[in-house]
Amino acid sequence: MVPNLRTMEKETIIQRLKEKGLSITSPRLAIIDVLVEQGHLHPGASFIYREARKKHRSLSLSTTYATINEFNRHGIIKALEFDGRENRCEVNLDDHINLICDRCGKIIDYQPLVSVDRTDVAKATGFIITGNRTEYYGYCQDCGNDRDSASPSGKRRNRHS
Repeated sequence: MVPNLRTMEKETIIQRLKEKGLSITSPRLAIIDVLVEQGHLHPGASFIYREARKKHRSLSLSTTYATINEFNRHGIIKALEFDGRENRCEVNLDDHINLICDRCGKIIDYQPLVSVDRTDVAKATGFIITGNRTEYYGYCQDCGNDRDSASPSGKRRNRHS
């Protein structure tokens, strides 16, 4: 029998909460359900709040933000912070590249065939690595067919490499 991956992911999150000494409350469970079911969308707090309220009607937006921040502090999720758009939640904690659409804001995880070992980088440079995030900006497959209207000016936005 193939295990249900959603259940495994939810159970893994619950186990990590317990290991960190955090209680398992019904608001947290409602938020965990959204992260497990919709995490591939890299949801923002407003989306998580709307979806989690369907299961826990008394959930507040402030509790949602506090829970997301707590999960981030404890390494259960990563917060993806952006200038000019809503911050999003990353549930995939493996090294990967986030492909971010400049038009619709969709974030797609891409697992490269070869990854850089952070330990090797630290040893070679003496740099103490505290985190990393790799992002490529452009257009998703849906938006790529109409690149001229992808940005308000019709021009490509400059990004730092």
